[in-house]
Amino acid sequence: QVQVVESGGGLVQAGGSLRLSCAASGRTFSTYRLGWFRQIPGNERELVAAITSARRTYHADSVKGRFTISRDNVQNTVFLQMDSLKPEDTAVYYCAADPSDSGSYVYWGQGTQVTVSS
Repeated sequence: QVQVVESGGGLVQAGGSLRLSCAASGRTFSTYRLGWFRQIPGNERELVAAITSARRTYHADSVKGRFTISRDNVQNTVFLQMDSLKPEDTAVYYCAADPSDSGSYVYWGQGTQVTVSS
């Protein structure tokens, strides 16, 4: 069982920055694919960014150039640096781990609220 715990959400003004962190357990963390998702009430959960075990990254078009995903395999942590935040970025952000690095996210965190005020 892999435990996934997010932190770093909060309230920020438009144009500001936040850094989300996600700690995932497991001795084979370096082999995981990790993703950040977000969900607005009434909407489907959407993939915001992902990073593979080989450190290939994906960023959704809506956040490209503003958000950056990275990982630290020593600390077993994945980060989401969010800059130039917009009110439409307001959502609950979830971290997920995919031990098979295949795109099938199995383990999820509890979510952290990000609120961007205009």
